[in-house]
Formats: sequence, structure tokens, C-alpha cells
Amino acid sequence: MGQLDGRIAVITGAGDGIGAAMARRFASEGAKVVVAEINPATGKAMADELGEAGHFVETDAGDKAQMEAMIAATVDHFGTLDILVNNAWGGGRLCRFEQKTPKLMEHGVNVGFLGPFWAMVAARPIMKAKGYGRIINICSLNGVNAHMGTVEYNSSKEALRTATRTAAREWAADGIVANVICPAAKSASFKSTMEAHPELIAAADGSNPMGRIGDCYDDISPVALFLASEGARYLTGNTLFVDGGSHINGSAWAPDLGD
Repeated sequence: MGQLDGRIAVITGAGDGIGAAMARRFASEGAKVVVAEINPATGKAMADELGEAGHFVETDAGDKAQMEAMIAATVDHFGTLDILVNNAWGGGRLCRFEQKTPKLMEHGVNVGFLGPFWAMVAARPIMKAKGYGRIINICSLNGVNAHMGTVEYNSSKEALRTATRTAAREWAADGIVANVICPAAKSASFKSTMEAHPELIAAADGSNPMGRIGDCYDDISPVALFLASEGARYLTGNTLFVDGGSHINGSAWAPDLGD
């Protein structure tokens, strides 16, 4: 028997990177997974890979109506919802604080904070009615360590981290636990940043106490599985730094942003 037998999960941004790794891990442990993804090609491919355990729902994680529709589609297709993972991120531009545009800042807030917030609100009545719920929000060391060049991302992820703690406090009596993972992983966004700023590659690995950036499946998804499982029933409002120790002393993240 798998650790998630009979459980229904929805994972945003599950078409690649950390989201795809979690989808594979959850399905291997018996869960049915809604692959909520803005990219139809990668979303459908992942759902097809999971077979009967997968279902694709095209979702813009920064749109309130679409996040609410994602929750409704999960219940329509699988009958209920047990696990919500807010993981999606896309877009943004590495540039200085004062160079951020209203569009970039609004994108960060919508995808990084408000979309996940509305998904949590929509999921709560379903979870409360059954007295069981697991909320896992993927946040970031970028906010914790105040990495340069990504203020819209840093700010939205720290807002989501605080909101997760608040939900954990308010919903604990309903059987809903809410926790955060701050990962250091070679995700799709990490790889694209490295391609644009190759000067960061050595610093990323070299500043990690374990000497490497984590693997999405082998290093990050097992922790997400734990938070989604019965084993996390008494753990709520926490941030787990799944980062090889990068949070201990911060990391050397100094991209060349020009003047």
C-alpha cells in the first residue's frame, strides 16, 4: 500500500520541474493527481504519463477564477480533494529593485501569492467537511535570503509563507494542516536563470553546504510526500528548508545586474 492511497491531490505548475516531480511521487504512492498547468503541452504530457492517476486542468495560477475552477474541476473529476500544492511560478525578469515595472510586480503578487490564496480559500470547505486536509505551499530561499534581482518573487513568496502560517492557525481545528517547503532545486526556473547568468552556476553549487543544488525528484519530492501523508498530521505552520543547508548562512547570489 502507498502512503497516499485513496487521496486526491492538485498540484499547480505540475508540467515540469518540482511540480512534475511531486506529481510522479504522489502517484507512485497511490494518489490521484490533478496536473494544473498553464502550458497545455507539458500539462497533458504529465497527465498522460500518470495514466488513470492523472488529470490535466489548464490553469493560470495568477487568475482567481481559474484557481477556483481548478478546485471545482478536481472535485468534479475525482469526487473530492485532500491535498493542495501551490507550486506554480513563471515569468519575471532578473533586474534591479528600482527597475521593476508595475506589470512585473503585479505578476509576482498574482502568481506567487494571490492565486495560491484563492485556491486555499476554495479548498477549505471541502477539506473542513471531511476533517482532513493537506496544504503544501512552495516558497523560496530567495525571500528568506533576500536574493538580488527578484524582488517581485521574493516578496510574494514571503507573503505566501506568512499566509500559510495564518491558515495553519485558523484551520488547525478543522483537521487541515498547512506547511511550506523552501527548496533548493534544479527546477525549470532555476535552469533558465543559470542559462541567462552563467556566472551564478559555480556560486550556486559552491555556496551550498552539501556542494550541490538538489534534484527535484530525489531530494524535494520525498519531503512533499511526507507533508501530504498521515505522518504530518501533527505538523502545521512550519517551513521546511529542503536546501542542503543553504539557509543556514545564506547563499552567494549576486548576479550582474548592471548599473
